[in-house]
Amino acid sequence: MGFAKDSRHVGLARALSKLGYCSRSQAAVLIRAGRVMLNGTTRKDPEAPVRLQRDRMEVDGRAVNAASRIYLMLNKPRGVVTTASDEKDRKTVYSYLDEELPWVGPVGRLDKASEGLLLLSNDSKWASRISDPETHLDKTYHAQVGVLADENLAAALVRGVRIESQEMLRAKRARVLRTGERNAWLEIVLDEGKNRQIRRMFDGLGIEVLRLIRIAIGPLQLGQITKGQFRSLTAEEKRSLDRELETSGTPHQSP
Repeated sequence: MGFAKDSRHVGLARALSKLGYCSRSQAAVLIRAGRVMLNGTTRKDPEAPVRLQRDRMEVDGRAVNAASRIYLMLNKPRGVVTTASDEKDRKTVYSYLDEELPWVGPVGRLDKASEGLLLLSNDSKWASRISDPETHLDKTYHAQVGVLADENLAAALVRGVRIESQEMLRAKRARVLRTGERNAWLEIVLDEGKNRQIRRMFDGLGIEVLRLIRIAIGPLQLGQITKGQFRSLTAEEKRSLDRELETSGTPHQSP
């Protein structure tokens, strides 16, 4: 059935996710509802052990086979949440995808107020490597802030900002792109991947972030994709990202 050659036991919900059928949380809902069979027997425990190489899974009576791997990039608009569904009935990134696409999950997050490059894939192992802070994969942002920034501010971001929790947050690189009469744009590169890191850094400095756009993940550039549009990664883009994953993994040194 095309399963990965992996004799280790994994939980049933994780097995469905690894095969690209749905997310682990969505799989848990299906399992608890009694819609999933394992080797001909209905199982309601999301942690029921599965051997991907040997065991047979069905959802609603249909066999689950390993899905073709899908790698997408989306220009996420501001005001859209990065979830499959939202309890507050807010618009999600899935409203921009074609309905006939197989399940894909967000690779990392962009908060509701942020915009720009978002990856989606049904390759859960690859997605974990992209998202894992330990890979130290560069992520590049353009931030509009409500002050007239200069290189002293950029240098402060690289030196680090200690926030209220006493956590020290640092940018790998930062530079001023342009300034206006009342605000400025900066380019900021992170390789730590901490939650809402840029917003928390500026908040620690008492500076308002007006817009925040992710323009690159590793060598992959947002480019000319319009807001709300998506496309598949090219084979070369995927290879380039994979090469970057192989060579990254060492955090930047603080000055």
